[in-house]
Amino acid sequence: MTDRRPLLRAIYDAAVAAAHPDVVLAQHLRPVPKGRVICLAAGKGAGAMAAAAEHHYLDTLGLEPERLVGIATTRHGHGVPARRIRVVEAGHPVPDEAGLKGAADTLELARQAGPDDLLLVLLSGGGSANWIAPVEGISFAQKQAVNRALLRSGAPIGEMNTVRKHLSRIKGGRLARAGQNAAEIVTLAISDVPHDDPSAIASGPTVPDPTTLADARALVARYRLELEDAVRRALDDPANESCKPGDPAFARARYELIARPKQSIDAAVKLAKDAGYEVIDLGADLEGEAREVAADHARLALQARAQGKRIAILSGGELTVTVRGNGRGGPNQEYALALADLLKDTPDIAALAGDTDGADGGGGKPTDPAGALIDATTFAKMKAQGLEPQAYLDNNDATTFFEATGDLLLPGPTLTNVNDVRVILVE
Repeated sequence: MTDRRPLLRAIYDAAVAAAHPDVVLAQHLRPVPKGRVICLAAGKGAGAMAAAAEHHYLDTLGLEPERLVGIATTRHGHGVPARRIRVVEAGHPVPDEAGLKGAADTLELARQAGPDDLLLVLLSGGGSANWIAPVEGISFAQKQAVNRALLRSGAPIGEMNTVRKHLSRIKGGRLARAGQNAAEIVTLAISDVPHDDPSAIASGPTVPDPTTLADARALVARYRLELEDAVRRALDDPANESCKPGDPAFARARYELIARPKQSIDAAVKLAKDAGYEVIDLGADLEGEAREVAADHARLALQARAQGKRIAILSGGELTVTVRGNGRGGPNQEYALALADLLKDTPDIAALAGDTDGADGGGGKPTDPAGALIDATTFAKMKAQGLEPQAYLDNNDATTFFEATGDLLLPGPTLTNVNDVRVILVE
């Protein structure tokens, strides 16, 4: 049987390349202002976005170096060399001290923006964890504990950010409030959220927030989050309400999406079609429990196989995992593991599930896997080693399973983030 792994990887790589800052950023950058360009970046693509902005302003437009300043806070291992913009590597998905300091310095730089300065805010997925600025009365450790509880709850990213925005001095429009003396606040964002909601990308630091403290409290109750009393008091304090439409902070603020998950899924679809597959495009906005979505997709694949069709099933979006075990992994690995269990008797089906940022769950290291692949060799190794996928699913331990089969997807940091890419090839 033909090895489909090179094609699966090429489809994943095409999706990533379509959203790389070097490809998508420069055409959206504003002309040189009268004063300075103050660049504030956050997220897994922040380092690459800052470097691309530097190249455009310093090399293409010839801006004097002293008129470009900034700070880019990104995940550990996702930094790139920069000349004028300071790159800080910080914790993700659980924030750390570097993110705390980076957020404080970011807010201070925003406050220094004057009426001739352009405040250029560059956002990508991961910014919510990278910019950590707890509201008064909340300790850093307590904010970290909230993040851990949210990550284990199974809540979609938008709901997680609703809670985080109301415990932050930078999220929910507050960065725009800090920088409102600038001539213009321009935010350029790479979307990593279903439906591309600006208030959800990096928790919307420069846009109005439609969610409320009451919404945050309702989510705490729904997911039965165990929070310390200080956190509950903060969610009861009207002073911690996020910025709403009509706030003066947004009078000179502009927001533009420069890359979306759909563009990346479209690039993946094109490659699959060029390879001769009939494509079922399930869209770029899928949400849901990883193993349940895998079951739906396995049914589609088996149906196509029964009909003798050569099909590529593609989807994006961001799946979730309700953690009940103590293993290692993330939504893409769990999706692939559930597929392996459901498709183990079908050697003519191969699949890949990967996060476009290069990390799926994990411990916040640059070497974390992005996801996993499965095919006939996976099924053979499962049988030879006596591996039972369900046992690993029960412990949320997909990483250990795929380490044993040798099927982890390990691209390393990709320097962008447009959510997940999932591909199933049916011969």
